[in-house]
Amino acid sequence: MRQIDVLLNRYGESHQNRINVVIHTIAVPSIYFVTLGLIWSLPVPALLDGFGVTWAHVLAVPVLMYYFMLSGPIGAAMTLLTILCFGGIQLLLALDISVWQFSLALFVVMWALQFVGHKIEGKKPSFLEDLRFLLVGPAWWWVHWLKRMRISY
Repeated sequence: MRQIDVLLNRYGESHQNRINVVIHTIAVPSIYFVTLGLIWSLPVPALLDGFGVTWAHVLAVPVLMYYFMLSGPIGAAMTLLTILCFGGIQLLLALDISVWQFSLALFVVMWALQFVGHKIEGKKPSFLEDLRFLLVGPAWWWVHWLKRMRISY
């Protein structure tokens, strides 16, 4: 069995309750977005800043490489999500909304929702066992969409 299948199956074990799944469907991509927003907000050395590169850009490269190692379609889907997140950050900037304040507030709300979902589920979050599941969550989210579009992951 492929590593991605093993990880998705293990992740899915604590995501069976319909309410928890709906919460995660909203919260997981939101947390990915705001995590990038928080990392985006960290000050960068002048060398990076001169090129318009942030720590979020730097971190996105190995994260996307990990997704591509798990599965090409998931890697491509996560690349799309990452680009959309960077676009969302640019939109916040254009609207003169503080990226770090917006991201921090939404981060807290979305994580609280996820813990409510797991309370309803009656199972602890997967990442408490293995930190890799912090990255598996967005892949799990994409697999639902890829299956609906009849795309093999």
